[in-house]
Amino acid sequence: MEAVLHRLQTEIKSIVAADSSGHDFNHLLRVMNTALCLQEKEGGDRLVLAASALLHDLHRMVENETGRFFSPKESLPQVSALLTKVAFPQERHADVLHSVEFHEEYAFSQSGITVTDIETLILQDADNLDAIGAMGIARTFAFGGAHGVPMWLPEEPCDRPSYDESRRDPSVLHHFHSKLLKLKENMNTETGKRMAEARHQFMQAFVAQFLAEWNGQL
Repeated sequence: MEAVLHRLQTEIKSIVAADSSGHDFNHLLRVMNTALCLQEKEGGDRLVLAASALLHDLHRMVENETGRFFSPKESLPQVSALLTKVAFPQERHADVLHSVEFHEEYAFSQSGITVTDIETLILQDADNLDAIGAMGIARTFAFGGAHGVPMWLPEEPCDRPSYDESRRDPSVLHHFHSKLLKLKENMNTETGKRMAEARHQFMQAFVAQFLAEWNGQL
């Protein structure tokens, strides 16, 4: 396991080296470590989880290069090629591809969560945990800066009926309302739910402080 993951880390590190949007190599490592932590409590295949975590954001790199939305499903040929290149066990390729394809499901989106396998559910939780709390706040503002998204547009309503990854929010703070503040209730595993609680509370306090300072109240 260690040898193939080392090879995979080396490959993916070079691919994401230029990322400044919060989807960098350190994000991938945090998601992998969180996924493996969740696996210890919830079960699942550790090798599939580790590889899926390292590969889950390849579509973001294509987005950075092309400037258009690129779904996880569209990245599967690149994911498959990397698995083959590092000699990842062939019998587990399909499981990794499945987790990568469906890791961006949300209960508050139109399609909802459709998967039931523990590896994909854990990957969803691990990725979402890195999107909330102090790390999530930092990453969200990094993404906004990298893509020219303003911090806050108070004149724009926060009224998205359902979340859609292909539609960018008008401001960073809008993203908190459309997605990040909803992730605590989106957790799949009991361990993930417990881990999300403190991060959610920290994020709520940040948003309240941000708005108070924006309005000159503090």
